Amino acid sequence: MQALCAQTAKALPLFVSSSNNQFRLRSASPVLRSVADSLRAFRSSFLSSKADQGSRWFEAGLHSKAFSSPLPAICSATLVQSPEKISKFERGDYRFASTMATENPYQHLLKELKKPDGKVSKYYSLPDLKDPRIDKLPVSIRILLESAIRNCDNFQVNKKDVENIIDWEKTCPQQVEIPFKPARVILQDFTGVPAVVDLAAMRDAMKRLGGDPKKINPQVPVDLVIDHSVQVDAARTANALDINMQLEFERNRERFAFLKWGAKAFDNMLVVPPGSGIVHQVNLEYLARVVFDKDGFLYPDSLVGTDSHTTMIDGLGVAGWGVGGIEAEAVMLGQPMSMVLPQVVGYKLTGSLQTGVTATDLVLTVTQNLRKHGVVGKFVEFYGEGVQHLTIADRATIANMSPEYGATMGFFPVDKQTLNYLATTGRDKERVQLVEKYLRAVGLFIDYNEPQTEKVYSSNLELDLSSVVPCISGPKRPHDRVALTDMKDDWHSCLDNKVGFKGFAIPKEAQDKVAKLSYNGQDTELRHGDLVIAAITSCTNTSNPMVMLGAGLVAKKAAEKGLFVAPHIKTSLAPGSGVVTQYLQTSGLNQYLDKQGFSLVGYGCTTCIGNSGDIAEELGKAITDNDLVVSAVLSGNRNFEGRVHPLTRANYLASPPLVVAYALAGTVDIDFASEPLGKGSDGQDVFLRDIWPSSTEIAEVVEKNVLPEFFTSTYQSITKGNQQWNSLEITGGDLYDWDPNSTYVHNPPFFQTMDKNPPGYHDVKGANVLCYFGDSITTDHISPAGNIHKDSAAAKFLTSKGVERKDFNSYGSRRGNDEIMARGTFANIRIVNKFLGGEVGPKTMHVPSGDKMLIYDAAMRYQSEGTPTIILAGAEYGSGSSRDWAAKGPYLQGVKAVIAKSFERIHRSNLVGMGIIPLCFKAGQDAESLGLTGKEKYDIQLPKEDIKPGMDVVVKTDDGKEFTTTLRFDTQVELTYFAHGGILHYVLRNLLSKS
Repeated sequence: MQALCAQTAKALPLFVSSSNNQFRLRSASPVLRSVADSLRAFRSSFLSSKADQGSRWFEAGLHSKAFSSPLPAICSATLVQSPEKISKFERGDYRFASTMATENPYQHLLKELKKPDGKVSKYYSLPDLKDPRIDKLPVSIRILLESAIRNCDNFQVNKKDVENIIDWEKTCPQQVEIPFKPARVILQDFTGVPAVVDLAAMRDAMKRLGGDPKKINPQVPVDLVIDHSVQVDAARTANALDINMQLEFERNRERFAFLKWGAKAFDNMLVVPPGSGIVHQVNLEYLARVVFDKDGFLYPDSLVGTDSHTTMIDGLGVAGWGVGGIEAEAVMLGQPMSMVLPQVVGYKLTGSLQTGVTATDLVLTVTQNLRKHGVVGKFVEFYGEGVQHLTIADRATIANMSPEYGATMGFFPVDKQTLNYLATTGRDKERVQLVEKYLRAVGLFIDYNEPQTEKVYSSNLELDLSSVVPCISGPKRPHDRVALTDMKDDWHSCLDNKVGFKGFAIPKEAQDKVAKLSYNGQDTELRHGDLVIAAITSCTNTSNPMVMLGAGLVAKKAAEKGLFVAPHIKTSLAPGSGVVTQYLQTSGLNQYLDKQGFSLVGYGCTTCIGNSGDIAEELGKAITDNDLVVSAVLSGNRNFEGRVHPLTRANYLASPPLVVAYALAGTVDIDFASEPLGKGSDGQDVFLRDIWPSSTEIAEVVEKNVLPEFFTSTYQSITKGNQQWNSLEITGGDLYDWDPNSTYVHNPPFFQTMDKNPPGYHDVKGANVLCYFGDSITTDHISPAGNIHKDSAAAKFLTSKGVERKDFNSYGSRRGNDEIMARGTFANIRIVNKFLGGEVGPKTMHVPSGDKMLIYDAAMRYQSEGTPTIILAGAEYGSGSSRDWAAKGPYLQGVKAVIAKSFERIHRSNLVGMGIIPLCFKAGQDAESLGLTGKEKYDIQLPKEDIKPGMDVVVKTDDGKEFTTTLRFDTQVELTYFAHGGILHYVLRNLLSKS
């Protein structure tokens, strides 16, 4: 067929090019048009029929055969204009789907493996490549290599991609682009709802454009865990769980029904009901396969997720990381991820932790060290004899905080600890044996009892675990670690320092201020540093029995001495799965946590994402009236200002035992070594050392009380749902029945006006600056997830729709409604816009008029005037949570480009996915050094022909300034997405061409 196409091309007056089995034909002949259409139709129907052979999630996903053809390559005929009139994009240089897949060229690597049940499966053997370069590859890169070999079809994955990965040591420094096809996708509901909304909207668009709506369907297993909707409305009461869960369903019934519809309408999608646990703990304890066994083929588990802490699964030896919701949707629909072959930092661990030091202390230390080293966009791979002394829960804690230290992954290869964990969590014995046998065969298993081949890393770090000391991090960033012994001095420095990440600028004469109030009929006092929130929460720590049972022991020892947490402190316990409750109850420690106020409030993400609920009104008034810097201490991974609670300006991350300790003390202004937590019932001082358990003591409780049957029974029950979930009624079939009056789920405008032809590259001309920001603007600033402020644009919109303030819920819960999320963009009450001269809040200046107004209102005025807008920003723009609305929102507000000193990895990808141009100032430059005021008009002109990733782009202003920036489209594929108006527009047109 390929030869026939070539001969036909030679015989006819055609323009033909052949590259990577691609043929491009030009002719006015109706006959040839018919031939071309027939070839495309054959290819499309063949690929579609193969892709439709996918299974449900529990069958462990799709093998690459679903995307490849056993037939020889055939040409794809595409009609184009004359070569002198077409742009590079129109020639199809950027991997637009126009080529037929071929048989995998690595079939010779297929080997058979006899499984423990006697059956045989096949796998692609890396050792059979007999290439010495592979032996030196980091394990994390070998996983990318296996995926590339297995999926190689010279269509989505080419042999050159495989060779680039094998030659990683040389190609990595060259920023080589590779495709990666994760085995599955995982979502939580805050990011999952907008993903399913987009899929539903794409089905509508597919039908409008004449295609088959069912082509919009996940091609890989998708697991969605509803865990972000529960709020701590009730606390310190035995029925808090029931109250909070009832309120969760009342507020989110519409969202939940929509997700339930999605589970029915889309194949390959599992929805885990609310009240089951935190997505990353459920993934670790239940969903993770470690090795897939599908259709007679074995391959490593791998995934991407729409939560930045998807990396927690790296602690189990499963390669996974967070991506934007937009990118995840493309992966769901069968697109390979385009990524730059990453550098890998080797982090050698030696020794073991001292008694009394927790995994939380370790991860905060690692986070600080890696932030200093610089690991943004890189893999971090842990190795060394110290690794074997860390449990999987310890490793998962370290892997979880990869976003906080900036890495794409914090990876621990599979070893015997992994196998022990799989057995402990109730995985089938034969399954565990298969994991070991396959990973050993393919060269992805680490055995510390055998000699280790020295691997090559891009750079190296080393940590002696015995050097780690107890610590916390704060008051505003996760990587600002403070040794416990230095905490009191550090706190007073923060009071003194000017406003910033380590400062509150409280005058000396005001630092001893005391606010007196009545709380529940009792006289109470509040000072700077006093706790009003103490929360055992978050995936980072609640999956670790050592720290959870350690917290229980601290609570028990304090109670036995007659020391209890003050009643005005809002304490809460929100574990990541029901397993935690079972082992706390079996050990008897739950009763002591209850006595200290740490009652069970729900299973899900709470305080760590801002779902901390209200604090008492009288406390809030005292804090505001006296301008007090009060504190929250939580066992989470994020403590950005304004995230945990609007009134807690100081927020510290700590291990669960230390959360209890600080709650007992009632303040962060304490030196635990020399000052008591309080007085016991005997009138004697009680110090932290008096109630702190030893590591041996905790380990004994863990061994007796963390049992495999707890995991088995917990996860058998969650798949059955609960009464409230099962009673939800849903309507609609393949297409969603949109309710135009809904304030939770709304048909977004992204695809409603798109047509079959991509718009191509576009310039930005005469743009005004919407906002002028400094460093470390987080996704919480750009698109807050917490409460909707009563004076915000979103609040005004909800009120106009008849929604009462008590029913506003949170921004995170309303991410399925673009009308609210556009109004919630840049609505964080703590955001600082340089236009306002130091004033804090979600306002800006409309430059032409000089009027000060809400950022949303200014954006709408610019749009009504036909004026594009841009953002000026400093370093680390978009750091924090993976949040697609931090790109979708600016897009809807009319933002065309962001010029920053640097971008967080996922957020940059999300901007690309929405067609927003990311530009970086050159090193040593920023808006201020260039003399930019933000009041200028800006022109950004992109070349029409030779546009390249990372090229220089000149920005000009209307007052004569001119400066050079770096274009942060990092791959050719990203340029293609931009030319289509965004990644999902590209995917939709691609699927439409097959439909």
